[in-house]
Amino acid sequence: MKRWAKRKVERREVPVADLEAILERARVGALSEEDHAKLKGAVDTLALLTRALEAKGTSVERLRRMLFGPSSEKTSRVLGTALAGEGAGAAGGCGLPAGAGPGEPAETTGATAQEKPKGHGRNGAGAYRGASKVRVACETLTPGAMCPECAKGKVYLQGEPERLVRVTGMAPLGATVYELERLRCNLCGQVFKARTPEGVGDAKYDEGAAAMIGLLKYGCGLPFNRLEKLQKDLGIPLPAATAWEVVERAAGLLAPAYEEHIRQAAQGEVLHNDDTTMKILALMAPLAREGGSEESLDGRRGVFTSGIVATGAGHRIALFFTGRQHAGENLATVLARRVAELPPPIQMCDALPVNTSGDHETIVGGCIAHGRRRFVEVASRFPQECRHVLELLRQVYVNDARAAKAEMTPEERLRFHQAESGPLMAQLEAWLATQIDDHLVEPNSGLGEAITYMRKHWERLTLFLREPRAPLDNNIVERSLKKAILHRKNSLFYKTEHGAMVGDVFMSLIHTAELAGADPFDYLVALQMHHTEVAADPVAWTPWSYREALATLAEPPPPAE
Repeated sequence: MKRWAKRKVERREVPVADLEAILERARVGALSEEDHAKLKGAVDTLALLTRALEAKGTSVERLRRMLFGPSSEKTSRVLGTALAGEGAGAAGGCGLPAGAGPGEPAETTGATAQEKPKGHGRNGAGAYRGASKVRVACETLTPGAMCPECAKGKVYLQGEPERLVRVTGMAPLGATVYELERLRCNLCGQVFKARTPEGVGDAKYDEGAAAMIGLLKYGCGLPFNRLEKLQKDLGIPLPAATAWEVVERAAGLLAPAYEEHIRQAAQGEVLHNDDTTMKILALMAPLAREGGSEESLDGRRGVFTSGIVATGAGHRIALFFTGRQHAGENLATVLARRVAELPPPIQMCDALPVNTSGDHETIVGGCIAHGRRRFVEVASRFPQECRHVLELLRQVYVNDARAAKAEMTPEERLRFHQAESGPLMAQLEAWLATQIDDHLVEPNSGLGEAITYMRKHWERLTLFLREPRAPLDNNIVERSLKKAILHRKNSLFYKTEHGAMVGDVFMSLIHTAELAGADPFDYLVALQMHHTEVAADPVAWTPWSYREALATLAEPPPPAE
């Protein structure tokens, strides 16, 4: 039997329109109507299968990211090290290190482009801001004493002391049992009890306990039942029901600060918004009883946690809202508190209609990272075309990082982008148009859909070339929503809308403190301990101002005249 050698079939991208033109020419020359119909059916089937396979490949890639989390979307990872290094060396034709993209380092040079910084992964003593500090003096010498070595000079303090870090373990929540001695008269029976030590208070769970439980639950995604088991194993029991009661009571004290954050966010210069799915059992139960009918809840079936990050006046405020409303509706609720005299803010979101702010006027920008991700998803099938797009966008991100590093004003940053990034975006726009207009890419292919998306939203995607404060993407709110996603993955759901509101209060205050570089635990404790002052003047109790408020309270009162 003759053995056929395996032949490698060359894969060629042929637009469906070209195949149809060939069919028409063949029908005129040699094909009968019947043969032409059969061959055309085969071509149509081939086109349908090709589109289906491409869609399936993209869907499988999305499913993989949903199940296992997204891998890095750096250009070097997406295209492969060898491909990203072709052409003009490691810069990929742009004269810059391969791999820069959304959220990537601005620039590196030479052979150190992929090297980690020295000491990467180790925390110095200065990183332990919450650690107790113990000053250790020299056992035998004091400053100004005679040197025991030469017996001539005098010793003095030499700069900063040497620092040693020792980390010890402890339970998330500690407890102290006070044993108050009791004495009883053997004649009259009167009982005398020791006085409670100063500062112990009457509450079993203090402000620090509420802050720690809230931080673990809503900041780190630790469910109450896991916290209960952990505390039980450590000999300090904390029932899950009790943990809920503690944070619910604390949320009432924190509410004025949360409301102030909403008010200040409404005055922001740039507002980012997006949402992610969530579950509230109390909202899902009626839908389940009525068989999932959309009419049962006015067409609203989904439950979402919306994230909003407002920037302005040098601060960033994170807000979370969980319920039936989409991100755009929650943004409209926030903007309803905006001062009328202020100009319209810039709104950064993806292209979904549910993210718009309704009747409130905003300058809407599009997220470049969303458009870029569509090319990342099809890069394995269209490597050269996607490489061209990713490299151009990488240079734009490098320019933005340079502007941030140079601490340019918004106006300086705009002029810089117009000079450096404007030609790059113009080149990209022309390339996108050429691929479709010259029939170089099948419009219904994965690459064609990615190109169509960017062309459709081009005005919004290039807002940063026209508005001084317009960001490139919506990544800041995408990162913020990871807190809600972490809670969803671990705790799975909220039981009631009230429980969701408690979670929103804690998440908003915790993440805003993180964005401000403040200690979330210390901030939550301060808000609870001084809840009366917070309710009276919430402006003074934001993460960037509460330290001054505490210092003012610690000052002794002026002497009476």
